[in-house]
Amino acid sequence: MPEATQPAAKIILDCDPGHDDAVALLLAHGSPAIDLLAVTTVVGNQTLPKVTRNALAVARIAGITGVPFAAGAARPLLRQIEVAPDIHGESGLDGPMLPEPSFELDERHAVDLIIDTVMAHEPGTVTLVPTGGLTNIALAARKEPRIVERVKQVVLMGGGVHVGNWSPVAEFNIVIDPEAAAIVFEAGWDVVMVGLDLTHQALATPEVAARIAGVGTAPAAFVGELLDFFGQTYKDAQGFDAPPVHDPCAVAYVIDPTIVRAVKVPIRVETQGALTLGMTVADFRAPAPEDCRTSAAMELDHGRFWDLVVDALERIGETADTGWTPRAAADAVEAGITTTPEH
Repeated sequence: MPEATQPAAKIILDCDPGHDDAVALLLAHGSPAIDLLAVTTVVGNQTLPKVTRNALAVARIAGITGVPFAAGAARPLLRQIEVAPDIHGESGLDGPMLPEPSFELDERHAVDLIIDTVMAHEPGTVTLVPTGGLTNIALAARKEPRIVERVKQVVLMGGGVHVGNWSPVAEFNIVIDPEAAAIVFEAGWDVVMVGLDLTHQALATPEVAARIAGVGTAPAAFVGELLDFFGQTYKDAQGFDAPPVHDPCAVAYVIDPTIVRAVKVPIRVETQGALTLGMTVADFRAPAPEDCRTSAAMELDHGRFWDLVVDALERIGETADTGWTPRAAADAVEAGITTTPEH
C-alpha cells in the first residue's frame, strides 16, 4: 500500500471489544493514516470490566504503547444492561486465548479522557470513532458542550436505514442505549452512520481469511482465531456464511472515505416505539437540506477495505511481547501433548 500523503487523522476510538472492535483497534494502530490519540471503553458487547480487559489484551498483542486507555460508562443512560454473548461469548472476545494486560488504565473516566483530548487539540482536528453503544459520547457532549463544535466528525458504527439485527429495525449499538444515540445524532456535529447497510458487505470470506493467515505474524494469527469464532457464532445466530466485520468499517472510512459511498440524509433515533425502539429513521423523501449534518454509509469497496486491514497487520508485524499463545498450542499443552522429538 502507498504511504499516506495527508497528515494522519487524529481519532479517539470508543469501543466495546468484541471481535470486530478488536479488528478495528488493530486497523487504527497499524494504519499510517491514523493517529490514535486514545482508546475508551463502554458497556456493550459485554460488561464494562470484560470489554475493558479485552481492549488491554488486544493492545498487548498489537504492541500498542503510549496511548491512554480509559474505562467509561458501565450501564446505559436509562435502561438495563443488554449484552451479546450469543455473538461474542461470555468474555466478549471468546475464541482466542487472551494475554494479561501489560499496562494500566488511565485514571480518568473515559468521558473525561474524551473531553480532555478534544479540548487539547485544535478545533476540527479530532474525529470520534464510536464502535459500541453511544453512552460515553453522549455523556461527553452533555458534560462539555464545547466539544461539539471542536470535533471534526463523529464516524460511528451503528444503525442502518434498511435493516436491523437486534430487532427487525434496530441495530445493537443503537438499541442498547437509544437515548444516548439520540443525543449524539442531534448534537449538531457531523455524524457519519456506518451502519448495517454497509457493514453487512464487509464479509470475512475464506479468501479474506487466507490473506490474513498469509501475513504470518502472531497478531494476524490472533485475528484468524477471532474470525473463526465470530464466523461460527454469526452462522449459528444469524445465518451468515461469512461473518460481517462491522467495526473496522468506521475506521476505514476515516482512513479513506472513497472506499465508502455515503449519502447525506436526515437521521433520527426512535426512543419510544414499542416495535421500533432504537430504529435509525432516515428520511429519503426528498433531497437532504443544505444544513443536514448526518450521513449514511451505503456501499463498500470490499477489496480495498480488506486491503487496508491486511496492510495494517503487515505494518504491525511481530510484536516483542504479545503474551499470546495460539489456541492450538495452548490446547496441546493442556492435553499434555509435546512436540519434542523422541530419542
